[in-house]
Amino acid sequence: MSIARALLIQGAEKQHKILCAREIQKSIQDSVHSLLKEQITELGLESFYEVQKSTILGKNGTEFLFAGLRSNIANIKSIPNISRAWIEEAQSASTANIKTLALTVRAPESEIWLSFNPDLEDDPVYQEYVVDPPDDSIVVKINYNDNPFFPEVLRREMESDKRKNLAQYEHVWLGKPKKAVEGAVFADEIIKAYEEHRVTRVVPVAGIPVHTFWDLGQSDNTAIWFVQIVGLEYRLINYYQASGEKMAHYVDVLAELAYNYGEHCLPHDAEHEQQAALSSIKQQLMNALKNNPKLGKSVRVVPRIAKKALGIDKARTIFAQCLFDKEKTKDGLACLRHYAYAKNPETGKVSKEPKHDDWSHGSDAFMCFAQHFKANIPLVKTVEPGYYSQTSYHRN
Repeated sequence: MSIARALLIQGAEKQHKILCAREIQKSIQDSVHSLLKEQITELGLESFYEVQKSTILGKNGTEFLFAGLRSNIANIKSIPNISRAWIEEAQSASTANIKTLALTVRAPESEIWLSFNPDLEDDPVYQEYVVDPPDDSIVVKINYNDNPFFPEVLRREMESDKRKNLAQYEHVWLGKPKKAVEGAVFADEIIKAYEEHRVTRVVPVAGIPVHTFWDLGQSDNTAIWFVQIVGLEYRLINYYQASGEKMAHYVDVLAELAYNYGEHCLPHDAEHEQQAALSSIKQQLMNALKNNPKLGKSVRVVPRIAKKALGIDKARTIFAQCLFDKEKTKDGLACLRHYAYAKNPETGKVSKEPKHDDWSHGSDAFMCFAQHFKANIPLVKTVEPGYYSQTSYHRN
């Protein structure tokens, strides 16, 4: 409401062309049109603004326009003289669309306003405009305690969340990003890994082999986790994914990283012959190892799990022993955060099967890793400098 009021007042003081956008807007009902209409009445500006069905016009030439970025970005690029752009629910907007908009909104003293509740910490909008914003940005964090009109009924709800669900309280009421999406398969495990500082800087240990665990994609992502086993710890030191690449590309990645490789573990479909290559993925990787012994000596194919739920259970049993390099496994952690059960949008019913999407390949590769190492061993924190920066975990 404060942003709506500010734009209405600015539009009354001086002629502006103001774009009100969000990533997806299927109709005018999805926009802030009705909010602006209410605030016009609250501010007593009915005689100045004419509220039309799909636009709002001011007597001085100010104009409010409404659009969805995803389906209209090409049309928005052709709109001249936009001096204000407000993107509501900006956490779901793509950074590509925001950057395109930034090139469009170039009138003198023009501004782009992003308003949103943070979702995940690794969301591009949060990283690019809050964590490391452009130099000409103003970032303002506003919570319930900044609201002089905060009602008692919401205060009671806030206090209840604070007592019963600290993670929800911190996200909903303090604006902290979530560690995983709603319905995430590994939500509890990811949250605990952060709480126990097991997402940190993990330095590879010299002399310890690095094993790789794969999920294969042809038109979509191929994902690889790089893991060292140090005592009873599983140190995930790196992660790589790419789409539409041949095996030669991934062989080059292995060579460039130049780890002391142990075993390369591939999913069951690696033994299927590929018509274009006249050999299986397994055979292609074995041939590469013969030509370059520094890439390792062993390729193993992991048997297919009959049910996805069994793979998920195995992955959960090893999470407490896993240490993740915060930077080098960032994309893999994003897969684990977003890997979620499918939900029917009409009935709200949650499926027993996770969604197959861009996030599933990194998670499937993690489950390939988990099939080999399933022990659930109690751990205790000890300080051990030299392996990684903050905390080392060892068996009692």
